[in-house]
Amino acid sequence: MPAPLRIDPQLVEFASDPQRTKLEAVIETGSVRKAAVLLGINKSSVAEAIQAVQRKAAAKGFAPDYDMTHPVADGFLVKGTSTLYRDDGSIGAQWVKTRVDDVERQRLLQEACEASAEQFKGIVAPIAKPKERNSDLMTVYPMGDPHIGMYSWSLETGHDFDCDIAERDLTNAVAQLVNDAPASSEAVILNLGDFFHSDNQSNMTARSGNLLDVDTRWGRVYEIGINTMRQCIESALRKHQTVYVYNLIGNHDDHTSQSMSYYLKGLYERNKRVTVCTSPSHYRYHRFGKNLIGMTHGDKAKMDKLPLLMATHQKEAWGESDYYYWYTGHIHHVLKKEIQGCLVESFRTLAAPDAWHASMGYGSGRDICAITLHRQFGEVGRITNSLEAIRARMAV
Repeated sequence: MPAPLRIDPQLVEFASDPQRTKLEAVIETGSVRKAAVLLGINKSSVAEAIQAVQRKAAAKGFAPDYDMTHPVADGFLVKGTSTLYRDDGSIGAQWVKTRVDDVERQRLLQEACEASAEQFKGIVAPIAKPKERNSDLMTVYPMGDPHIGMYSWSLETGHDFDCDIAERDLTNAVAQLVNDAPASSEAVILNLGDFFHSDNQSNMTARSGNLLDVDTRWGRVYEIGINTMRQCIESALRKHQTVYVYNLIGNHDDHTSQSMSYYLKGLYERNKRVTVCTSPSHYRYHRFGKNLIGMTHGDKAKMDKLPLLMATHQKEAWGESDYYYWYTGHIHHVLKKEIQGCLVESFRTLAAPDAWHASMGYGSGRDICAITLHRQFGEVGRITNSLEAIRARMAV
């Protein structure tokens, strides 16, 4: 925590009545922000009052009884200082210039996420373990770019889409696939990235600054996304004995995807049937018998590069496996290539096109699938449900 802000009480003598109220609030609370909250005003007004009084006091020869170099807040580094000295060499005033410490900020973000996860450990009600399952089978449920929070208007794009539609379609789609899938002992809930359409309340992509069509407030989008993923996980728990959860980092949700992983890890911490991966890597791997699966959003390395990346990142597992798969998203349409014995494929999305993609003439089918792998023989089954089929079954 940052050290409390020190204000010499004698500075009050140099303040006007409005300034005195603000200084006394800072002295009482030890913080400009807390003082602003206490007084019900903007914190910049409090900070400006302090600076004005310090300048007035320094001009009249006042010297505080402590070094005015305040510690900087966590997540920042000092990049320089400006100091006003009096004739006798004492400090009259000092300004500390800071810059963001990216490494420390990432550490603080991770600590905050882990702290939140710790707070909510084990609060999810347990789901009864299913009866004996086939230990030679594992089913993967790839989610191609759900884009929860995206808004699409049918008169403009040909399709309506919003938070409520996204939640309804995805949760029902996964529930239907789970119902139809074989009784495999293991399952992988695979969010291939861009689970959230926007990463924060700016409603712009962080990397390129593109303006996004977003439905409602970011807080509500995040809440609906979390609830959607929980429903998908719990659908899988009713069918499979062990569930692995991967939330890949997309170009629309660099930070939110990681935050959701930490949140879910905390929720299911005491449920030994659920394993949530919290790796910050853009490339994830899962081993099942003779199968080695690589997972990435698809916006980084090109498809042709992925097999070599797998062999480089997973040397031992590569040598011990017979079947190699890469599952990707990002491009919203099906593309499947075999590269030196490794099958690389991208998956469609259930989401509608947004205004920009519709205006550019981009489009693809909307579906979702479940892939079943045998421990010794690779892929042995696949179920694909179109959005139309999913909605038809919901209506029955």
